[in-house]
Amino acid sequence: MSNATGTNVLLAAAELAMRLSRKYVEPYSHRNSPHKFTQAQLLSCLVLKAYLKTTYRGLIDILDASDALRKRLGLERLPHYSTLKKFADRSSVLEVIDAMLVEIVREFAQEGDQEAAIDSTGLETTSASAHFKTRSGRKGTKYVKLSICVMTGSLLPASVVASWGPANDKQEAPELLAKSTTAVQPQRLFADAGYDAEWVHAYCREEWQVESVIKPAMHRSDGGLNGRYRSQMTEETLKAKNYGRRWLVESFMSGLKRTTGSALQARSERTLFVEAALRVLAYAIRR
Repeated sequence: MSNATGTNVLLAAAELAMRLSRKYVEPYSHRNSPHKFTQAQLLSCLVLKAYLKTTYRGLIDILDASDALRKRLGLERLPHYSTLKKFADRSSVLEVIDAMLVEIVREFAQEGDQEAAIDSTGLETTSASAHFKTRSGRKGTKYVKLSICVMTGSLLPASVVASWGPANDKQEAPELLAKSTTAVQPQRLFADAGYDAEWVHAYCREEWQVESVIKPAMHRSDGGLNGRYRSQMTEETLKAKNYGRRWLVESFMSGLKRTTGSALQARSERTLFVEAALRVLAYAIRR
């Protein structure tokens, strides 16, 4: 890093990544494994890779140049870049990321974190700029879609779902809500019109015991709203319930992209989803 403050942030992130990783992965994947690197060390390396917006090879170069960073990770030798790639491909990485996000929220959420918001954003699967795509005649294709539940006080992510976009937000809503339910218990949940559905309200209020505040999408020509809960989402109600705080999840998305980038480097579907989720985890650890 270019300054002492930045270096300290990176070292603190590495230390926290190691501490959290040790709680959710066994030291080694198998008793007969080479035992050169622990799974916590490899997972922490992946977090740093996402945070530093670098490649596997680039991360190894950074570790090679930083005695302090290797010390925080407990590395007596450097892993080969392919070792990190193979570890990222393992089936359990996404589940471990989910567990670590829950741990971060439970440990670092602010006392007044009684509200949450859900939203989605897209990450490109190529570094080609929009200008280049336009000039070359390429049409927009699918992208990796991140659906995230964020605590509006601390701006910490409680859950994340990676999928392919573009797609209606309600497509990922069941999995996102289920993950959020196991992670947090806010008093109120904000969402934009992309999540407007009576069943979303019913799940939040009847299953999760959380007050849902969702801007309705108008479908009827008379402007009316059907449904027990949807019919309550009037402009007056949205204002009274501080619906304007929903924009805080967009602030999180903006910070996520500024910090970890908006274009992914992986190529296969699974590694793309893992890389995207790791960026959310890295950003949460940085915060």
